[in-house]
Amino acid sequence: MATRISRLLLRLSPKNMGIMSRNIDPKTSSISRAIQCRNAVSTPSGAVLPKPDKTPFGLIRMTVVVLPFLYVGTLISKSFAALLEEHDIFVPEDDDDDD
Repeated sequence: MATRISRLLLRLSPKNMGIMSRNIDPKTSSISRAIQCRNAVSTPSGAVLPKPDKTPFGLIRMTVVVLPFLYVGTLISKSFAALLEEHDIFVPEDDDDDD
């Protein structure tokens, strides 16, 4: 019952009606490719739309992005910890608990 209501609301939504009724071919579409948003997976007649284009996001790309930022973050935190210790703001105390 809830799924039928949600489907009905999605079909009545003006945003989705525009998406389902427009031509999906990017060459003839008058809407810019940068602002296209596709929430519908089927046409009003019930046909399933083709899968959207996927940009591959491989392990190499992820490594190229993550490793430099991890290194820079490590350098910043190390220098900030040295600054705190130099000004005696956060210095660990050497307490011997041999009692």
